[in-house]
Amino acid sequence: MHIRDCNWMQIETYLKGDDRAVLPIGSTEQHAYLSLSVDAILAERVAIEAAAPLGVPVFPTVSYGISPYYMAFPGSVTIRTETLLAFVRDILDSLARVGFRRILVVNGHGGNNPVQAMAMDWMVEHPDCSVRFHNWWNAPKTWAKAKAIDPVASHASWLENFPWTRVANVAMPREQKPMIDVDRMKTMAPKAVRAFIGDGNYGGFYERSDEEMLAMWDIAVEETRDLMREGWR
Repeated sequence: MHIRDCNWMQIETYLKGDDRAVLPIGSTEQHAYLSLSVDAILAERVAIEAAAPLGVPVFPTVSYGISPYYMAFPGSVTIRTETLLAFVRDILDSLARVGFRRILVVNGHGGNNPVQAMAMDWMVEHPDCSVRFHNWWNAPKTWAKAKAIDPVASHASWLENFPWTRVANVAMPREQKPMIDVDRMKTMAPKAVRAFIGDGNYGGFYERSDEEMLAMWDIAVEETRDLMREGWR
């Protein structure tokens, strides 16, 4: 259940019988021909669909992340690492204060990975709490399905092209883009990054069939749901 559909009294009642919560985090950044909000859209949607049968509340998505390399692409936003970590830490503090003890952070943006280390430090201060950090797209079963569909998959390629991340009336290129040298890109300033990667796709086809994408999505939802159900300490 999405927290925006609840009032505080319903959450108080929920906490009498359960202590799980989900926090999606994403980014606002270039994704070639796809929405600038791809990472936030996907993190939120996989979290909500996974949590729905379990009745676990999903909190509003943190929609800005660490994306300094895309600052030459209009519409992209980056925040400092310390800003993101402080913001997520404050959210975790708030959740723990009212009684949430098992928190799944569903991440949609690779640049946000420092949150995982912060969460481990946070648990030292909150030994009665457990935080899981979940990169939904490269979790084992989801990534295996993606590689089975097409081993050439990357940022802003078909891997992130779902019906809900497309921009209306925008046609996709038909060719398979050669993979860029990501390690080389990481040494560049934003203007050089834009010149190097062109439209923003790191490599691969721009789209695949909806049938293939929805088959992968179903696995991602179930894999995310399994983390909510099982293995908490």
